[in-house]
Amino acid sequence: MRKILSDKRFLIIKRAAALILSLIFALILVSSFSAVRPDAKELDEIVDYEIEAKVNSDATVTLIYHIEWKVLDSDSEGPLSWVKVGIPNSHYKDAKSLTSNIRKIGYTSSGGSYLRIDLDREYFEGEVVTFEFSIVQDYLYEVNRLQEGYTVYSFTPGWFDDIRIDRLVVRWKNDKATEWKPNCLNQSGHLVWIKKDVAPGQTFTFEVTYPNDAYGFDLSKTIEEGDSNDSDDTSLLGILFYGLISVIFSIGFPVGFLIMIVRAVSKVAYSVRSGFGSGDTTKKITRTKIVYHDSCPSCGAVRGEGQTKCDYCGHSLIKSEEVVEEKDLGPANASKYSKEGEFRMPDAPNTYMRVHVINVPRPRPTYTSSSRSSSSHHSSCAHSSCACACACACACAGGGRAGCSAKDFYRQYPDENRVIVDGKEEPEEIR
Repeated sequence: MRKILSDKRFLIIKRAAALILSLIFALILVSSFSAVRPDAKELDEIVDYEIEAKVNSDATVTLIYHIEWKVLDSDSEGPLSWVKVGIPNSHYKDAKSLTSNIRKIGYTSSGGSYLRIDLDREYFEGEVVTFEFSIVQDYLYEVNRLQEGYTVYSFTPGWFDDIRIDRLVVRWKNDKATEWKPNCLNQSGHLVWIKKDVAPGQTFTFEVTYPNDAYGFDLSKTIEEGDSNDSDDTSLLGILFYGLISVIFSIGFPVGFLIMIVRAVSKVAYSVRSGFGSGDTTKKITRTKIVYHDSCPSCGAVRGEGQTKCDYCGHSLIKSEEVVEEKDLGPANASKYSKEGEFRMPDAPNTYMRVHVINVPRPRPTYTSSSRSSSSHHSSCAHSSCACACACACACAGGGRAGCSAKDFYRQYPDENRVIVDGKEEPEEIR
């Protein structure tokens, strides 16, 4: 009889804990949906976002920003009076305003690395403010990153978490560069990447490779991500998270702990049964030999470096494509063409090797009573590969004014110098 009562008591506690967890989860869902309303109006739109980059003799990079910012709603959170634009990291100097409508410019590390731009006045719905500024940025490169003797710059333009971008353009001065990715136009001595209809929060990373003797590279420097100081919103979320954990542990720790163990064991069992292990991957490399036309076969226009389509008529400039098996390359060439990108082949004109690398799950043996293994495998993703990729992707931060708290809206900081800048050309989009 005592055992039956104990079983019933355990069942009641288990059901109560499950009910409490369900209620907490429901409250979280309700608060999430109320915080992000589907009918919420967009505050702003980035009509044009252009960045011009030039590598200096000391290997720093001068970045010139041109932004056309349109106000869509000046009622919900007031008119536009300042903005935040993400920059690669805190290792910058010579922040300068290049247009007279910038009243103040200064660095802030709240939630990332940003420049805060205070404008000359308030801008209202329907108005477009065009402003420009420049910085000299360091810690954008890594010596011998992918190949001995070569240095790679990796640049991710600052994105906007709540604002769409109609047109994003990055122009990188093409002086002494040997490789770059992704594919781009080569116009007027610049590598030109163009993206249109960029969604809020969407990011792009561009890489340019140089010989180690091209500039004054410092072996001690690496690609560095932006500051990661928590913003007020992040701190609030942290408090709510730990509060939720405390509630769960104080109310139903025994049952919750048991459920957690059962789920963990079930997950491991499923991983073993399915033949795939968590984080256990192998590289799959696809190599495609591409031969380009010297000129467009449709209109006769000369093909520019890096072009896959004709600028004038849109016709494909690819003459032939052939997937090449690793066994046909030989060990030396297989190793040479093992990194993501498109590489010029020296033995034939207009011929390139396009390499695409993906990580795929590695099948693992099924464990039975008659088959056991004592070996272990550590995925490279747990070491430098993933860390480097994350650093590149997080090099800048999400800027804007949408989502900024009202109490931050008029924070002040020092002025910087002011100069002026030239206009920009407008090539076609690279997809």
